[in-house]
Amino acid sequence: MERFGLALCCLLSLSLAGNSQRNITNQSVSDTTPTLPAHYADKAAQYEKEPVITGRIIFLGNSITEMGRWAYLLGDSTVVNRGIGGDVTFGVLKRINDIIVRQPSKLFLLIGINDISKDVPDVVIADNIRKIIEQVQHQSASTKIYLESILPVNPDIPHFPQHYDKNPHVISTNKLLQQVAANAGVVFVDTYSLFNDGTGKLKKEFTWEGLHVNPAGFEYWIKYLKQKKYL
Repeated sequence: MERFGLALCCLLSLSLAGNSQRNITNQSVSDTTPTLPAHYADKAAQYEKEPVITGRIIFLGNSITEMGRWAYLLGDSTVVNRGIGGDVTFGVLKRINDIIVRQPSKLFLLIGINDISKDVPDVVIADNIRKIIEQVQHQSASTKIYLESILPVNPDIPHFPQHYDKNPHVISTNKLLQQVAANAGVVFVDTYSLFNDGTGKLKKEFTWEGLHVNPAGFEYWIKYLKQKKYL
């Protein structure tokens, strides 16, 4: 109960002015890792077997990250992709040691849209991301962390998976993540605004089906990160 009380205090500290936190869900109840596809376990095991080389740039997240050809786009074969399709914030927490042991020079973190699709409360998502950042900061102090906001979705695109059509939760979670980044002293990367078409939807020219980013989108993304001097 003491640990739960501490977690609850952390969640409350993340709330926006005027928001009610009466319905905060227990972290253990919200943990969706038991429903992760087999791809998660297979990919996590594969990553753990790779040689440990420190000081590299790592991109960490779900399928959006996994689909990115980061090393190719950056012209740097040492860049590491740690995206796993279907992953959630709980899943990243379970595999964070694979990141920490590699002591990355930079860590780009994008996670949360799958949590939203599974109706994990916004504050739980934000608190999990706070924990991810905190663990990296404590055990890999030289790592520069870039927390990327959750991208918008576009349900107008054919074949859009409707259980992701929860853009109000994307917006509210991103507001919490901005607070998390400020409190932790890490860089907040506003990728939501980058891919927003002006109506709150993912720009159609940069997506396959309204959720994932296409090759043109990844090039646009990398160009932005370079312009901001993040890379």
